[in-house]
Amino acid sequence: MRHRLANYQGRKFKIAGVICLLFVVVLGYFVFGNGRKGDKKPALTLPKVAVYQVKRADMGRHIVLSGQTVSDATIVLAPKYAGRVTAVNVQLGDQVNEGDVLVRQDTDDLDIAIMQGEAAAQAASADAETEEASYNANLSKAEAAYEIQKSHYDRQQYLFSIGAISQDKLDSARDTYVTSKAQYDALLNQIDGNSPASVRSKQYAAIKSSYSVDALRKQRDDMIIRAPRGGVIGYRDVEVGSYLSPGSKILTLIDNSHLYVDCSLSENDAALLTAGLPVSVTIDALGTTYSGKIVYVSPGMTAGSKSYVARISLDVAKENIKAGLFARTAVDILQRKNTLFAPKDAVLSKNGITTVFVYNRAEGTVEERVVKLGLINDEEVEFLEGINEGEEVVITSLDRMKNGGKVQLDNDGTGEGN
Repeated sequence: MRHRLANYQGRKFKIAGVICLLFVVVLGYFVFGNGRKGDKKPALTLPKVAVYQVKRADMGRHIVLSGQTVSDATIVLAPKYAGRVTAVNVQLGDQVNEGDVLVRQDTDDLDIAIMQGEAAAQAASADAETEEASYNANLSKAEAAYEIQKSHYDRQQYLFSIGAISQDKLDSARDTYVTSKAQYDALLNQIDGNSPASVRSKQYAAIKSSYSVDALRKQRDDMIIRAPRGGVIGYRDVEVGSYLSPGSKILTLIDNSHLYVDCSLSENDAALLTAGLPVSVTIDALGTTYSGKIVYVSPGMTAGSKSYVARISLDVAKENIKAGLFARTAVDILQRKNTLFAPKDAVLSKNGITTVFVYNRAEGTVEERVVKLGLINDEEVEFLEGINEGEEVVITSLDRMKNGGKVQLDNDGTGEGN
């Protein structure tokens, strides 16, 4: 019994010793191991940045233009007068030349009206000739009567002076003379130039009849619809026997002998583009590039689209190029010679203030600096104030920058972005 009690107490002392030893080991680990490491602060990670060295150079703008090919002319043909169609000489897709007869309308009634008008004009002309002959005869008769009565009155005055005739006989001769003179003067005063009024009236009536015939001939000619220029029939909605109303669209003539490309422009691009610039235009549907030239830049903004338009004339031989094909080109324009600029990514704008972060290579820090900008294009901004040639501006991680903060380079350590 004593022996078993002694063994039990011995095991208790051994267990207590092991526990004490483990406690010492754990305590030493925390005191001399992890405990000391926990006293150290974790190392800070510096922001990695790319920088751009500002140098003087020519600042340009790369303008991308896109639009659709436009034919030299697209002409809608419509009748001017109502009438029945008697002939249609073209089909859809036909090539026609200027002056070719495309559609004829019935002109039988007009032909009759023209003949009637011609007869009326000839009759009016004959009436004018008759009136002129009658006037000339009356004028000659009145002139002869006037001369006779004048001579008779002169003789009567002489006879009265010698007492051979009475006063009543002289007065009667004078009245006859005055009447003949008035009749002669009335006919003579009708003459304005070479023709009297009555004759001119008949002549004007003849001219009016002639103009009426000309109007009928013009109407007849308009009822024969001809091609105003060469081209291809791109629309056809007319058949023989159909009755046409004035202004109804029956044909469309498309002239693709010369093609253009119309492109929409922003106001910034429109301010730089000028007519005469050479360009290379790619038509994707054909997989071909053509040379061309800008021939027009709209002087004002269009009311509907609120944009500007540039027209490019394609310098191509007559090929199978259709209107409405997508086309694109690009133009490089010099904005400013020998100026300071950097990528747009370098600029921060907040509360109306524009700043950049300038990199100090010697200290590895950045300085936030207020700048004044000039020209702006799609990728770059011009510096007017706040930056000097040769300085480097940060172009990445701007949201992590603070004035005076340290950074590390992330673009091969060169510090140059250009």
